[in-house]
Amino acid sequence: MSARSKARKRALDMLFQADVRGEELRSVVLAESGRASAEPDRMESWLYAREIVDGVEDHREQIDELISSYAQGWSLDRMPNVDRALLRVAAWEILFNDEVPAPVAIDEAVELAKEYSTEDSSRFVNGVLGKIAEHARNV
Repeated sequence: MSARSKARKRALDMLFQADVRGEELRSVVLAESGRASAEPDRMESWLYAREIVDGVEDHREQIDELISSYAQGWSLDRMPNVDRALLRVAAWEILFNDEVPAPVAIDEAVELAKEYSTEDSSRFVNGVLGKIAEHARNV
């Protein structure tokens, strides 16, 4: 697994944990930072995971608005927590990280959905992110 794939998983874990436990994201990131500093071989994935989480937090309103717009029939509150976190991670990459092609961000999110979410989540995540990528191309 590439460092970026590991970083996406770490970012997913942090966003999911903060969401499910109702914790401040800052606290979750601080705890994860401590673990990362104790494991130097994970530093590369930690740095990108932190960039993702900070980016999601900085642009949460815009990201959530787009997710809500394209998740037909699903409010953010009604989505499985894992799907919501995955959509935020990938949407940030699509919208704000020029180094990651949209198809890569979508594929990575779909694979994580297959591994960690419901049977239907991968199709749902793929559909929403495809629409967000189309939106990004048109702005």
